[in-house]
Amino acid sequence: MADWKELRDRRMAEPGADEAYEATRIAFELGRSVRELREERGWSQTQLAEAAGMTQPAVARFEAGGTVPTIPVLERLAHALDLELVVRLAPRSAA
Repeated sequence: MADWKELRDRRMAEPGADEAYEATRIAFELGRSVRELREERGWSQTQLAEAAGMTQPAVARFEAGGTVPTIPVLERLAHALDLELVVRLAPRSAA
């Protein structure tokens, strides 16, 4: 039986694994940011959902990083939080 590191290394070597990992990381970071902004305002997930025209379960999934959001969803969340959505491309940092 393989240990976790062996399994992870094997999975990460599969085609497309790097892209899937990066998409998951971005979704998690966006979700965390929205949760922090919502909590700073003292809002519940239900209050944010109502302001953004979404359901509370959709907000919960988003905040947990369980979905890769579309631009329209990000725009609705930004508007509900009285923020401007800024999308940019930047050079990769040296690793």
